[in-house]
Amino acid sequence: MQITGQCHCGAISMSAYVDPSRVVVCHCSDCQVLSGAPMRAMLPVPAEHVELTGSPRHYVKRTGNHKWHAHAFCSRCGTQLYACDAESPSIYNLRLGWINERDQLPPMLQIWTRSAMPWLHELDALPACDKGVHDPCRV
Repeated sequence: MQITGQCHCGAISMSAYVDPSRVVVCHCSDCQVLSGAPMRAMLPVPAEHVELTGSPRHYVKRTGNHKWHAHAFCSRCGTQLYACDAESPSIYNLRLGWINERDQLPPMLQIWTRSAMPWLHELDALPACDKGVHDPCRV
């Protein structure tokens, strides 16, 4: 499947050829902290299938298995773009949020579920609004 994407401010854009069956939701504590959300959705793609325009910044961190992991983001708007091995970036774990076709990429696997927030399965029971918190349907 061919996909495209851009950061929030448009300084960085991407096109890639991906396998949609590879979408993963990660519940690890690193993904929670780095995304500011209870989980992160990502899509691993061979680096040679990704074309980037613009210059992402990288935050490099040592993982639990003692490898260096680079997290790419836009230095202007902060959009999270991908993560990869810092020493040999053969796979880009594209962040689903900046992919235009994200509605066509449902997750096929959840990982690090032992770190998942226990209340996630209860979300469907909550009142829902199709607009923001200032919407009149707010309880």
